[in-house]
Amino acid sequence: MQIKKVAIIGLGALGIMYAEHFSKYIPADALRIVADRDRIKRYQDEGLYCNGERCDFTFVTPDQQMEPADLVLITVKYNGLFQALTAIANQVGQDTIIMSAINGIKSEQDISRIYGKDNVLYCVAQGMDAVKEGNALTFANKGVLCFGEERMDQLTEKVKSVATFFDQVNLPYEIDFNMKKRQWGKFMLNVGVNQVVAVYQTNYGGIQVEGEARDTMIAAMREVIALSQYTEAPLNEADLSYWLNNLASLHPEGKPSMRQDVEAKRYGEVDLFSGMVIELGKQYRVNTPVNKRLYQQIKAIERQYSQAIEI
Repeated sequence: MQIKKVAIIGLGALGIMYAEHFSKYIPADALRIVADRDRIKRYQDEGLYCNGERCDFTFVTPDQQMEPADLVLITVKYNGLFQALTAIANQVGQDTIIMSAINGIKSEQDISRIYGKDNVLYCVAQGMDAVKEGNALTFANKGVLCFGEERMDQLTEKVKSVATFFDQVNLPYEIDFNMKKRQWGKFMLNVGVNQVVAVYQTNYGGIQVEGEARDTMIAAMREVIALSQYTEAPLNEADLSYWLNNLASLHPEGKPSMRQDVEAKRYGEVDLFSGMVIELGKQYRVNTPVNKRLYQQIKAIERQYSQAIEI
């Protein structure tokens, strides 16, 4: 299958970054940004900017009837996934490939329950240092999209189609034959980086150097390693080193999404990170004290949002 029409839902940091990239290589009417009317009006009135340049995207509403897209990329936060899955219904046909760049280890299963496993490729976005403030995105490193089947011994037609398209549009990517392990590795990174940078109110530079914040991050990540031993994707110290090297490549002034959420007084993905670690810790009877502490600290920060509103 040849990928010609692409739909993206979710114009956070990743959504803007990928949409802006694709817009340089495919016709405007072949790249659709799915959003409700209110969001579209806001985007058009206020504009969207990527590294200082205004983006010009083609928007479609969920109820518009059209030919299905060949590739749908979901870049919403996890708490917006189920609404997004309803919104993309008119973009999904029998042969549409769906990829989710959502953090965590759950979104592909959720998507598969609605659209079927045959439409879904597993995906991990890594290595980018995108920061979105208001309607403006900045980044120095675009990172790579890693993707593959849930289980794969050889390249499938879906994987080949996406790789061919990414080659055509010069998007950095990697094909991984063990996507479950890749996802658990990114989950481990997010559990450490996102939460610690938010709690310590720092940036990537604050955890790229030795100190309490970095020690806490690594301890939180090692709790994920302990949990992974009970899954089909066990991690080890070599995986920890791989992801720490990945972290070292990021711009020191960049900030992960949870830190950006705290600064904007938005509720973040703590339940997807330490919340999930705590839940799995109970299931596998593994102690997770560092993540319990981070969970409590982030929830305390978020409680201040509502107190500020009440005042």
